[in-house]
Amino acid sequence: MRIFAAIGIALLLAGCASSGGRPADRERFQRIAGKPNANPSEIVKAELAFARLAREEGQWTAFRKTATEDAVMFVPNLTNAQQWLKGKADPKEAVDWQPHRITMSCDGSMAVSTGAWQAANGSTGKFYTIWQKQNAEDRRVRGKESEWKWVFDHGFAVDEPLQEPDFVETEVAACDSKPSPRMTVSTSATRNTRGQSTDASLWWSAIENADGRRLLSVSIWDGSEKKSVVEEDFGLAAK
Repeated sequence: MRIFAAIGIALLLAGCASSGGRPADRERFQRIAGKPNANPSEIVKAELAFARLAREEGQWTAFRKTATEDAVMFVPNLTNAQQWLKGKADPKEAVDWQPHRITMSCDGSMAVSTGAWQAANGSTGKFYTIWQKQNAEDRRVRGKESEWKWVFDHGFAVDEPLQEPDFVETEVAACDSKPSPRMTVSTSATRNTRGQSTDASLWWSAIENADGRRLLSVSIWDGSEKKSVVEEDFGLAAK
């Protein structure tokens, strides 16, 4: 029975691969493969691979390779990451980091990770990275491994090193009921970037207000309303 099932899936994959795949073939394969689901361990894997790439190929090289074209950073103003990273020389020794907590959308298409970083000079800090699965539906239908890239990243120094948890904490948005509308952004924001997961169960917004104050907000759907999971005030951008 397993052999026949495997042959059936292979035939459906082949049908999808040729001429982009007919809708009927794609729908049949989706019924066999099942719906997308959240797997926070994918983000742990992405974070560890990101840090390893930084050590092996250079810090800013790794950031360039893992960011989307429209990714943003606070450096210190809200800026397109690829433009800021373009041609930026790698430091002699890359910063190291570890994820401590991951929050993911119900469908597993977007997640926010937070954790600790350590620099060669002994300074320590905290980071937030928002990850987005790339070509999620197409890669899933074709049986390809998930690819993740970040759309927001910010790290900042802290006075005391963050305590490392015994294990990476995870939280997944609720899948039941209907998510509320997309989050709104304050009219006082002079620069802002926002996004949401494919199923609208996770929302994020990076804002720079007119007074230079920089904010990050992330919310998830808890089954009845939006639940805030990140409300970080990074303070004023340096003049």
